[in-house]
Amino acid sequence: MLKEMGLSSIDDLFSDIPEEVRRTEVLPLPEPQSEEEILADAQRLLGANIDLDSRPSFLSTGLARNFVPTMVGMLATRGEFLTAYTPYQPEVSQGMLQAMWEFQTMISELVALPVSNVSMYDASTSAAEAITCAVRVKGRKAEQKGVVYVSQFVPPHRLSVIENYTQGGGIELRILQHGENGQIDLEAAHVAAGACAVYVEQPNAFGQLDEGITRLKEIIGEHTALIVGVDAVSLGIVEAPGNYGADIVVGEGQPFGIGPTAGGPLYGLFACKMDYLRQMPGRIVGKTLDEDGRDAFTLTLSTREQHIRRHRATSNICSNETLIALMGAMHMALLGPEGLERLALRVAAATEATKKAICS
Repeated sequence: MLKEMGLSSIDDLFSDIPEEVRRTEVLPLPEPQSEEEILADAQRLLGANIDLDSRPSFLSTGLARNFVPTMVGMLATRGEFLTAYTPYQPEVSQGMLQAMWEFQTMISELVALPVSNVSMYDASTSAAEAITCAVRVKGRKAEQKGVVYVSQFVPPHRLSVIENYTQGGGIELRILQHGENGQIDLEAAHVAAGACAVYVEQPNAFGQLDEGITRLKEIIGEHTALIVGVDAVSLGIVEAPGNYGADIVVGEGQPFGIGPTAGGPLYGLFACKMDYLRQMPGRIVGKTLDEDGRDAFTLTLSTREQHIRRHRATSNICSNETLIALMGAMHMALLGPEGLERLALRVAAATEATKKAICS
């Protein structure tokens, strides 16, 4: 290599580095090792870590640790999925596009809304993008121009992202109050009628199921968007937000398909009513028929800035977390409706047992 570069020694290669900062002694590296020795050393080093297998975590408002079938990892590493190629050319990507479409279909069924995209970065960006989307759709007719109400109990890390998205867009955030019992104050919620949107979470950051959310749409009216952030697993036993009037549903998809993995990668969920279709962020896969009458899948309604002029784009979100979302789709498919219900019941039972242990 040195010869090809026209150099005679390794010192010539690093000659542009001043001698006073150049290390001259031989690095104290160990002798070459066999694979078995390397693995033993790696396991010794990793043994110093505190992981979720050896100690439970009660951090909350963050990531969930659910069992993920080995099949998910095996399928996700197939060459058809694990690729750097983004499927802009539908004629060569039908399998990938169909898998993305299946993900959208599962999310739509889960939240009872007709449209889903192929994921966002995480729950926080999903919530922030939902708010800006709602303002674009409802802003013109809203009595409270540019005003969005957010739940008092939105976790700080999520609220920080929402503020980052809205502060430069002329959107004013106001707080929707809760009562002393943690439930939304429905009397106080009347103040949100006429705003662009209301963002609430079900269950809230304290793990409470808020029955008042199911009546919120009646209070704020049709001209104010109801955005609900959900715990995806809870939908195995809890009413789907679309059934009680939610216009947009967002959430963290991580409980399906992947472990906490040191905080990422994640993927966010985003589904909405048809009224918001042309203003929703991210990519959407559509299904149609080709000239031979066969099912055909393609990216459609792509309003990201990579596809159209930046000032007309609904979002600058990129290829995002598609592979991770597909892992979620695989996990959901393996669970099925009954498996999802069992998982939700198990989480609820574990929560109740933990509460009793803490209070005893």
